Amino acid sequence: MEGLDIKSLTAEELQNVMAELGEKPFRGKQLYQWLHVKLADSYESMTNLPQHLRQRLEEEYPYTCLKPVEVQTSKQDGTQKYLFALGDGNVIESVLMKYKHGNSVCISSQAGCRMGCRFCASGIGGLTRNLLPSEMLDQIYQIQKLSKERVSNVVVMGTGEPLDNYDNLVRFIRMLSDEKGLNISQRNITVSTCGIVPRIRQLAEEKLQITLAISLHASNQEKRRELMPVANKYELGELMDACRSYFEKSGRRLTFEYSLVGGKNDTPEDAAELAALLKGLNCHVNLIPVNPVKERDFVQSDKKVIVNFQNKLEKCGINVTIRREMGRDIDGACGQLRKKYILIDKKERETQG
Repeated sequence: MEGLDIKSLTAEELQNVMAELGEKPFRGKQLYQWLHVKLADSYESMTNLPQHLRQRLEEEYPYTCLKPVEVQTSKQDGTQKYLFALGDGNVIESVLMKYKHGNSVCISSQAGCRMGCRFCASGIGGLTRNLLPSEMLDQIYQIQKLSKERVSNVVVMGTGEPLDNYDNLVRFIRMLSDEKGLNISQRNITVSTCGIVPRIRQLAEEKLQITLAISLHASNQEKRRELMPVANKYELGELMDACRSYFEKSGRRLTFEYSLVGGKNDTPEDAAELAALLKGLNCHVNLIPVNPVKERDFVQSDKKVIVNFQNKLEKCGINVTIRREMGRDIDGACGQLRKKYILIDKKERETQG
C-alpha cells in the first residue's frame, strides 16, 4: 500500500498498513486518531508513535495538509472564506458560516468544475482535477483548527460537482461521519449536485442519511438547458424520476436549489410551473438570490420579485425559504476568490518571465 494518501484511508485500512510495516495493529488506531481527531499537521507531531515509524511513514506515505493562502472575513456577518493551497500548487475555496444552531462549513469537491453552469464562477476555466477524500476532509479540519470552533454541519456545495467525483465523495462522507473520527452526523451533511442522473440513482443505493440538494434553477427543460449544460444530457423529467426514486430508497427529504436570475426564471409563471413540477414530492425549495459574477450578464432578482415567488410557491403547498445572503462584502460566490488568485498568480509569472 506504499504511496497511498494516508489521510484517505479508513481505520481498518490503516491497521493493514501497520501490519505491512511489521507494527502492532493498535498503531493504526493511534495513527487514525492523530489524523482525524487530534488533526495533526505532520507525522512529527504524533508523539506516541515510535520515531522509526514516523520516519518511515514520512518517507513512504504522502501526508495531506492544506495550507491557508488567504482568509477573508465579512464585516457584515462574520462569514469567513478560506483559500487553501493543495500539495501540487492548485488552490481551492472553503467557507465558514456561523449560525445560532452551529457552525457550517461549505467545502469544494474539485479544483475547478466542468459542468459550465452559466451563472457560476466555479466553472470558469474548467476542471483541473478531483479532490481526494483527505483534501475534502482537511478543509474542515483546517477551518476547525484555525477558527478554534467545532464544525457541526458540512455542505459539499463549493467549487466542483460532487457526483463527478463520486468514489472519493462517498469515502469522504463515511470517514467524516465515522464515530472514530470527527463523527459529524450524516444528517448534518448536505451534498449538492447539478443533476447527474445515474449517480443520483447510485447514491440512493449507498443507504446514506445525508441531505441531497438538487441544483434545479429552472422549471422547464428549455430554460434549464439555457442555464445548465448538464440538461443537454439529462432531461428534466429523467432527473425528477431519479429524485423520486432517491426519496423512496433513502427516505430523506430532497432540497431543490433555485437561483433567481432577474428576467430569466423569476416570473409568476415560473413559480407556478415549479410548483406543478414538484407537486407530491417530499421536498424543500431553497430560493437563492444569484450572486453577480462580472464575467456573466446575469443580475439578481428584485427583492419584491423574490418574495412574490416565495409566496406563490407557499400558496401551492411547497415548503420554501429564501437563503440568507452571507459574505456579500467578500468574494462570496463560489469560485470568485480562487479565480482572482489564479489570475494574479498568472500575471506575476508573466511579469517575472
